[in-house]
Amino acid sequence: MAKAENAKQDMGTGSVKKLMVKMAVPALVGQVVNLLYNIVDRIYIGHIPEIGGAALTGVGLFTPILMLITAFAMMAGAGGAPRAAIAMGQGDKDKAEKIMANCFTVLLGFAAVLTVVFYFACPTLLRLFGASDTTLPYAVTYGRIYILGSVSVLIVMGMNTFITTQGFASISMLTTVIGAVINIVLDPILIFWLDMGVAGAALATVLSQVVSAVWILRFLTGKKTILKLKVPNMKLQKHIILPCLGLGISTFVMLSTESILSISFTSSLARFGGDVAVGAMTVLTSINQLITMPLSGVCQGGQPLISFNYGAKKYDRVKEAFFCQFGVCAAYSTAFWGVLMLFPNVFAGIFTSDMALVDYTAWALRVFLACGFSVGFQIACQQAFMALGQAKISLIMALLRKVFLLIPLIFILPLFFAPENKAFAVFLAEPISDVIAAAVTTFMFFRFFIRMLKEGKAQQQ
Repeated sequence: MAKAENAKQDMGTGSVKKLMVKMAVPALVGQVVNLLYNIVDRIYIGHIPEIGGAALTGVGLFTPILMLITAFAMMAGAGGAPRAAIAMGQGDKDKAEKIMANCFTVLLGFAAVLTVVFYFACPTLLRLFGASDTTLPYAVTYGRIYILGSVSVLIVMGMNTFITTQGFASISMLTTVIGAVINIVLDPILIFWLDMGVAGAALATVLSQVVSAVWILRFLTGKKTILKLKVPNMKLQKHIILPCLGLGISTFVMLSTESILSISFTSSLARFGGDVAVGAMTVLTSINQLITMPLSGVCQGGQPLISFNYGAKKYDRVKEAFFCQFGVCAAYSTAFWGVLMLFPNVFAGIFTSDMALVDYTAWALRVFLACGFSVGFQIACQQAFMALGQAKISLIMALLRKVFLLIPLIFILPLFFAPENKAFAVFLAEPISDVIAAAVTTFMFFRFFIRMLKEGKAQQQ
């Protein structure tokens, strides 16, 4: 209790900048580890002799299915964990444990259905996404191995949230770290030393997720956990599980739109630019994560500080915390964007040794991320909306960029360009939507923020 009170006191009175650093660094580390997890397979695959470019393209085509699996996992995890936390806050530990166990059962059900559906539908879906005769075998090989291990993926993504919600942030972070380290170690062994190629990359990912899943289940059934995963609680109860899924549906929608976005890009680029354009998109997606994921880490650190002081009506500290978050995000995205624009070939070369793909990606990068500096403004303001309890506005701003701008532009812009420039038009959709979404989000937030500060100070007088 004393520690909790001290933490609250620090949040309300301590140095805002020091608190931002203290809280943002662990979140930032977690995001960087996640980033490594996401891109390490692609880096190794892209450097497989002779087939690296085609293999990388094939693996990239599997991304929409991977995102959908993640979406189903988070519907249960992101929906169940907050409700479990509420039950714990109410002193109802039994209900919290039933929520966790019901969500676990749902995750197993999702795993069973998704494994069967995606395993058999994988070749057909990949063709629809833009796979060619050259890239399809690599995409199917990687995809089917990943799908067979999807039960571990769902457990890791869905159940790790229940560790975090109990206050075991370090244990939750270790889940990701353990998986990432195992993946990084196994990738070169399986891909190159055992000459398994793309299959080795997929197997490395699955094995790392299996270890992480075992780690989670051992903790949630062990002595240190507050909420214990028990078999009797796994029987589904409508009044327990339906509110969880209802709460998690917004997260599911957000992640599903990412899948639709990926399909939109790859199918259009396959049509207008062929395999090399699709391969470039795979690399660009990974490079884009180098911008967005650290920004998410900074905002995760800033959110509790902004939220606490907003609740405490300490508006000067809210203002200071937001501008600290905003300044870091804007500076990072602008600086990183500048480096990308100056050295696109260097970043493209990290992911593949195929020089034709490197050259095309370097060109595409300067188009795709032409307004990459604006991402920092967008994320800082969007996440600040969340911190101030404006979840609906935050969701609308996120959907504005993806659903209302980016996806339509991917299909509309090529209509106005000559055949040889249609791939350029597809890449151009990204910077146009980035700068418009950033401008609208920043304007809307500052309008709200200024009004909130004025009303808050008036109430204090």
